[in-house]
Amino acid sequence: MELYHSVSARSFRALWMFEELGLPYRLKMLPFPPRVMARSFLELNPLGTVPLLIDGEARLTESSAICQYLCSLVPGTPLSVQPGDAAYASYLNWLFMSDATLTFPLTLVLRYTHFEPPERRQPQVVQDYTRWFLGRLKAVEAATSQREFLCADRFTAADIAASYALMLSEFLDLREQWGPATQAYWQRLRERPAFQRSLDIEKQAAIDQGVDPMPSPLLRP
Repeated sequence: MELYHSVSARSFRALWMFEELGLPYRLKMLPFPPRVMARSFLELNPLGTVPLLIDGEARLTESSAICQYLCSLVPGTPLSVQPGDAAYASYLNWLFMSDATLTFPLTLVLRYTHFEPPERRQPQVVQDYTRWFLGRLKAVEAATSQREFLCADRFTAADIAASYALMLSEFLDLREQWGPATQAYWQRLRERPAFQRSLDIEKQAAIDQGVDPMPSPLLRP
């Protein structure tokens, strides 16, 4: 399998999943945003977005879907929750919430603080969608106040999917506004060997493939 990834992009979910599951893969690093900085990538993914996972004839471009897809390749993995399990509905809900509810508002904050030229930046949009994100983050605070991980009483793909929003919001200097349970939860995730290994692999692969190992200059303070 081939995974197309940019440093610190939401494709990190897929990279982390590969490392947790121990599946073999080839990592293809792209400068961010690839639709602008690597135009030839559009031939593989007309959206020009990462991730792109190629597995034979299969093509997946949604990072949360990739998390579930990779779980399906490892029958019995504890990273997945199966139909019939009491936690199955919660597991699915967190997988979908990870992008649609948690990451989405942060993309607007990111756009109107970093991506747009100064004359097009919108402080009111940033303020409104920061408030939106922090309001939705209360679901994570509530869940992790009661248990170590989001569902099923164990670490699952739902944690990987949802935690990318924490990674992105930390970059946007919002961590101080998280609740204490969310803070502790993020620290637990960061200490996982596969998470640390993924960061190292991402950096080395970028260097080896001639891509800046730091986030896009657009994203730097």
